[in-house]
Parts: sequence; C-alpha cells; structure tokens
Amino acid sequence: MLHFRELTLWTATCLAAFLSVTMNCAAQADKAQAGAADPQIAAALRQVSAQRIQANIEKLVGFGTRLTISAQDPASIAAGRGIGAAREWIKSEFERYSKDCGGCLEVKTDSFTEEPADRIPKATEITNVYAVLKGTDATNARRIVLVTGHYDSRNSDTLDVSGDAPGANDDGSGTAVSLECARVLSGMKFPATIVFLTVAGEEQGLNGSHHFAQMVKERLAKDEGWDLEAVLNNDIVGGDKIAEQDHSVVRVFSEGVPAAATEQDLRRIRGLGGESDSGSRELARYIADMGRAYDVGVKPMLVFRLDRYLRGGDHYSFNQQGFSAVRFTEFREDFHHQHQNVRTENGIEYGDLPKFVDYEYVSHVARLNAATLASLASAPAPPANVHVLTKDLENDSTLTWEASPGGLATEYEVLWRATSSPEWEHSQKVVSATRVTLKLSKDNVIFGVRAVDRAGHRSLPVVPAPER
Repeated sequence: MLHFRELTLWTATCLAAFLSVTMNCAAQADKAQAGAADPQIAAALRQVSAQRIQANIEKLVGFGTRLTISAQDPASIAAGRGIGAAREWIKSEFERYSKDCGGCLEVKTDSFTEEPADRIPKATEITNVYAVLKGTDATNARRIVLVTGHYDSRNSDTLDVSGDAPGANDDGSGTAVSLECARVLSGMKFPATIVFLTVAGEEQGLNGSHHFAQMVKERLAKDEGWDLEAVLNNDIVGGDKIAEQDHSVVRVFSEGVPAAATEQDLRRIRGLGGESDSGSRELARYIADMGRAYDVGVKPMLVFRLDRYLRGGDHYSFNQQGFSAVRFTEFREDFHHQHQNVRTENGIEYGDLPKFVDYEYVSHVARLNAATLASLASAPAPPANVHVLTKDLENDSTLTWEASPGGLATEYEVLWRATSSPEWEHSQKVVSATRVTLKLSKDNVIFGVRAVDRAGHRSLPVVPAPER
C-alpha cells in the first residue's frame, strides 16, 4: 500500500506524463490571440498613401466611362476614353510597380469573349488585368492569396456606352486598393504567392470574376500550382462622405453555408451546427484578427451573410467555385452616388464622383487588405485532414491532424469557442505533435486548428470533421 505522500507524488508524476504525452502543450489555454504584428509588414502598411489612392481614383474617373461594353478600339484607347483605355492604364501601373522592384511582378491579362446576354447586347471582349508576386518558397509558392476590385463602371443605364459613368466609389475605390496593395507589397518577399487582380464585367453580371475563378479552378484540377486560399474583394470602399457614415468601420461580408457544398457537406453542416464555419467565415475572422494586430485605422465589422439584400459582388464568383472569399464594403452606402447619371435634382446631387470619396478611409481599408494578404502569404499552409474523434462516448475531445504541408509550421494552435459565439475565444498551443486531447466536450464548443511558424505567422484555421 502506498503512503499518502507517495500516492501524492505518484499522482503528480502520472498527471505530468499525461499532460506531456496526451496534450503536448506549451502553455495553458488562454484567450485566442491575433499574434504580434510583424515589423516588416507594419512598415509596409505605413507606405500606403491616401494621395496615391486619390490620384488613381481620379485617373480612373478621367476615362469618362468604364462600362464593360464601352469602346476599346485603338482610337478610343489613344483618346483616353472607355474601358479599353482604363485597362491599358491599369496594366501600365502594374508594370511600373514591377519595374520599381526589379521585375518582381508578373503582369498578365485574362481576356475572353462574353456572348450576348441581358446586359451584353453583342459578343464582347472582357479583360481582367492582374499582377503576380510569386512566392519565394518552391513548395509554398503554389499557395495563393488574392485581392480584387472591379474596374468597370456604369450609370443609370447599363447599356449606355457613351454617357459618363465616373465610378469613383463603385468601384474605382476597390481598384485603387488592389493597385496600392501591389505597390506597397511588391518590395517584399513571401513564401506564398499574392495576386493583385482587377476585373471587368462586374456590373454586367460578374463576368470577369466568373471567368477568372473558373480558370483558377481548372488550373487547380490540373495540378498547375494554383491553390487559392483566400480572396479579398473590395467593392464600394470609398467611405462616402454622408453625415451618417461611420469612417471607423468597414463591413466584411462572408457566406455561411458554402455555395459549392455537396449534399453530404450540407448534411454534416446541419447535423453539427457548422453553418457559421465555412472557409469564408474563417477568412472573415482572420481579417478581424488583422484589424486587432495592426494599426490600420479601420475596424472590420463582420457581417455573417453573403452580401447586402438584393445585391451581389465578385467574391460570389469565387464562392461558387469552392474558394474562400469575402467582400469589403463601406459602413453606409449613399445610393444617390451609385449607378446614377451625374445630375442635380431637387437639390440632390447624383452620380459617383470623386468629391464624395474619403481617400483617407480608402487608405485604411487598403492597409487592412495588405495586412491580411501579407500575413497569409507569410504563414504556413493550414493543417491538413483535421478531425475530432467521435467513435467513443466521452466528454474529453481528441483532435488529430496532418502536419501543415510546406514545412513552415513549427507549432499549432487549437482554437475553440462557444457554439453561440461569433469569434474564437480560446487557444491552446501544441508543439511537435499532431494530436491533442482536451478536457472539453466536443458537444459544447466549436474547435479549429491552425499552423504557426517560428515568427508567429498564423494560418487560416481549419474546423475538424468528425471521425468515427
């Protein structure tokens, strides 16, 4: 028989062994943290310029109209009017940024012919313009994070090819965010790849983004190195200068139940309460983390729905192909300044003009985008095949996963939150292991697992699937 002191020592030894082997944790559970700011990323964010953003938006407005079906013949391009002239200027800006960084950007176009449809009266060439900052790590370079805005515009009539359609806020502001992110991040190096995209055809039916998302999906299926992890769509981020505007907030919309979910996926989501844990929702939460980690000047307001009522945007094209994508939009829109002919009626000014745009606000949104892009491109890939064991009826929860591919991860974090909570509440570090048992009931919380590198960059979280 063991004496009391011996029993106490034996119990303590067993408990220590249990914690070491079963949990293999570096620290006690704590509130989920966004992590410390990366000094290099913070320095890049300080280079974002409201003045440059203003110059870019005013340049875009200067093309008169950027309607997708407007002129793009050589004479119109030379005259500086129409969608073709805007396209060529955007391409030249990306090329200028690339020249400044010694050719670090691969500037490309994605052109296709859209056949006649409701808002396209005749076959029309549509061109997306983008720049690729390729990752420096051979394995992780196939991972892509992407920022986009649409450079086409419209007025009251979606078929008006000759009337002015300034499109300063919708979506000169989003195009300016993509351009500014390319400018400030192109001087940096990341293990993963960043794509700075501007699309056309949004106002005619999401044509450009639909084509680009399909192209990415096809390349992924062919194993051509296009593993798209995250899409940040900026559409109407100009912070319209109305009295009711809240310039401290930007809305981040994200789908709940994935558009690309299979019937089996839907059964699992319904059965386990996973309606708020799509990849897009995890991306939205990641953006909220970036807003806390970096001084960007604007707070992400997570809106847990795909988009505004009766409205849509380019992020949905990526959602349809199974990619995680969100939409950034100013807190309060002024519909007098969207999809309107420029005019004044009864003392009300209509039209999407530069004077209604708050350029400091756009710069804050650009910083939030850049922080998210840079952090994701620096981070390890998310862990693979994350599961929670459910074959035994027990109150403890055991999670397993495969090591983050690419070799960047040095540890992992298990996250959890109440099923009713919108954001992650607690985290537990796990070092040198891909399995952990927690004294928490899987029935009472939502779990997630993310990979962390030596510098503290965190991947997107992965919610475990049940394993019987």
